[in-house]
Amino acid sequence: MAEPTWDPSQYARFGDERSRPFTDLVGRVAATSPDAVVDLGCGNGPLTLSLAEKWPNARIVGVDHSPQMLAAARALDAAGRVEWVEADLRAWDPSQLGAAPDVVVSNAALQWVPGHQDLIARVVTALAPGGWFAMQVPDNLDAPSHALMREVAATHPRAADLTPAVTRLQVEPPEAYLEQLAGLGCAVDVWSTTYFHVLDPGGAEPDPVLEWVKGTGLRPVLALLTDPGEREEFLSVYRQRLREAYPRTDAGVVLPFRRTFAVARTRGA
Repeated sequence: MAEPTWDPSQYARFGDERSRPFTDLVGRVAATSPDAVVDLGCGNGPLTLSLAEKWPNARIVGVDHSPQMLAAARALDAAGRVEWVEADLRAWDPSQLGAAPDVVVSNAALQWVPGHQDLIARVVTALAPGGWFAMQVPDNLDAPSHALMREVAATHPRAADLTPAVTRLQVEPPEAYLEQLAGLGCAVDVWSTTYFHVLDPGGAEPDPVLEWVKGTGLRPVLALLTDPGEREEFLSVYRQRLREAYPRTDAGVVLPFRRTFAVARTRGA
């Protein structure tokens, strides 16, 4: 299966909406003066740089597998405040830091990591005493944006290739993260929130939901359908289905988006 190529400019089109869950997540991390802070799945960088502002004396490390996203992140980081590391999260080893991290944050990234509960266990057990682990994952795989993607893929001539691409995202129920983190000896806070994103209130963009998923969940499909005809055959059907599922209102196009959050703290020294 082709790995998605990330487009920092496409992802950044909805930067305000994508940043809010990160802010809500980090707001529950009560670390005061951490020495080492890691952002797993740091993407194009602005949210990781906000960690440097929150904890100005900390060593900040951003880890991502996408060279395109990391290039955008480094371009933003004119002061060289963050250590940007290219790595597959499935294989990332916290011991590479050389010291136990005090805070590890992962925002909208673990859903791309098969078996990410193994990664969670590896990270939490590597934290410094009293350390913090904070994660957020989309919990909207049954929403029309993704259900329709799967339906359109199933009727496409390349359905056999597309099916693995549109079913690769995986998240666990909120209670599974709670039970795992509690089982690792943490004090845990888990919650779910549905954001109602109002896209394109000015009416300038005919397909704002399509543009949203082009930056995230649709990336594996776009990586596979490199032939313009095959790609448009998919997009023309998917575009129309999205318009029906997400009609324009007086406010704009409303995209309900459910997310699951977990913040855990290990026992102190």
